[in-house]
Amino acid sequence: MTISNEFNQIDTPIESSSSPALKFEVLAKCSTTKARASKMHLPHHTAHTPMFMPVGTMGSIKGITTKQLEELDCHVILGNTYHLGSRPGPELLEKAGGLHRFMAWNRGLLTDSGGFQMVSLLKLANITEEGVEFENPHDGKKMMLTPEMSIGLQNAIGADIMMQLDDVVSSLTVGPRVEEAMWRSIRWLDRSIKAHKRPLEQNLFPIVQGGLDEQLRTLSAQELVKRDSPGYAIGGLSGGEAKGSFWRMVNLSTDILPSNKPRYCMGVGYAEDLVVCSALGVDMYDCVFPTRTARFGNALVRTGSLSLRQGKYKDDVSPIDKDCDCSTCKNYTRAYLHTTVTKETTGCHLVTIHNIAFQMRLMRDIRQAIVNDQYPSFIREFAKLRFGKTVPLWIVEALKSVNIDLTIPDGSGYSATPSNEDFQKEPNY
Repeated sequence: MTISNEFNQIDTPIESSSSPALKFEVLAKCSTTKARASKMHLPHHTAHTPMFMPVGTMGSIKGITTKQLEELDCHVILGNTYHLGSRPGPELLEKAGGLHRFMAWNRGLLTDSGGFQMVSLLKLANITEEGVEFENPHDGKKMMLTPEMSIGLQNAIGADIMMQLDDVVSSLTVGPRVEEAMWRSIRWLDRSIKAHKRPLEQNLFPIVQGGLDEQLRTLSAQELVKRDSPGYAIGGLSGGEAKGSFWRMVNLSTDILPSNKPRYCMGVGYAEDLVVCSALGVDMYDCVFPTRTARFGNALVRTGSLSLRQGKYKDDVSPIDKDCDCSTCKNYTRAYLHTTVTKETTGCHLVTIHNIAFQMRLMRDIRQAIVNDQYPSFIREFAKLRFGKTVPLWIVEALKSVNIDLTIPDGSGYSATPSNEDFQKEPNY
C-alpha cells in the first residue's frame, strides 16, 4: 500500500507545544473551520493528526497482526488497562519490557484508565471517593481500582499516552450526579498526576467531563487546562445522546482546550463523526466500530457500509471498493467475502483489514484537504456522496457553527436539505 505524506512541503509549525514525552506541531489550519493538521511526536512514533486509533483491547486487534497494522499506516492503537492488568498482568508486562515489546508493536500506544469497563461490563460496581469498587468477574471477589492503581498499571504497560481514571457517568444522566462526577474526576486527576512515576517517558491526558451541561463542561475544561497537561481528552459522549448535544459539547470543549496541544474525542469512529469533529478542532479518535462491524460482515465505504451477508453479493465479483488499495480489495471479491463472513475467521480477517484501511485513508484525505486549505470542499463532497441531498440536521448545524453552510449551493450547484436530528446508534466505546 502506498502511503502519502501530507507534510512534505511544510517546514515550520504554526504553533507547537513541548512536553518531556510529547511534542505537538500544528502545521496547517483550515481558513474556514477549526480543523488543523499536525504532527504528534511520541516516544515510539511520530503520528499525523487528525488520526483514528483502532482499539486492541487485549493488546491485539482481532484478526490482524501488528505488522499488518503498520502496513495499513496505523500510527497509534489502544490497549485496555483493565483487561491487560488482569491478563497478562503487570508483572509479566514489566518482565517483557512493556506492552510494545510484548505485542511486537513499535508505534504509538494509548491506554484507557480501566474505569469505564469496570462500570459498564460488570454487574456490581460502586464508586466512592477512593475509587471504583467492583466484583472481579474471574473469582467474584470485591476489588478496588483507585487512580493510583490505574496509573501504576499503565506505567507497567508503558503506553505513550495514558488516560486518567475518571468518574464515568452515562451521557444520558442528568442532575447532581453529573456535577459530582465532574469534580471527582478532577480530584482523581490530581491523584493520578502525583502517582505518575514515568513522566519523562509517558504522557498523562486528563478527560473533560460534565455530561451535556454546558456550564459543567466549561468548568471541567477550564480546570484541566490549569494542569498544563501534554494533551487533553473529551469524554462522556458517544453514549446514546442526541447528536445535536454531542457536537455542541465537542465544540464547546475545543474552544476552551489549548490550540497548541492535541485534543482527543473518546469513543468516536463513524465516518461522518470524524469529518465533522475534525472541523470542530479535534485531533484524535478511537472506536471499536470499524473492527467490531467487520466481524458481522459489514464493510465500510464512503456511502456507508455493505452488509456482505446479503444475498445480492453472492454473485458479485467486484471488490468491496474499486478505489481502495488494501490487500482485501486487490485480491478478493464481494462474492468470496459473502461466502466467508461470519462463518470463517478468514472473512473476519479480510474485512477487518479493509475497514481499518478505510479509516486510515479517510484520515489521510482529511489531513490532505486541510493542508491544501480545501477542507470545506472536501466536506461538501463527502456529505454529497454519503447523504445525497438530505443531510442529518445535526451535521448541518455543526458545520454551520464553523462557517460551512451546506444549504447554500456550492460551485457545482450542490446544496443539502437537513433531515431530522438523530441519536448515537449505540455506545461507541
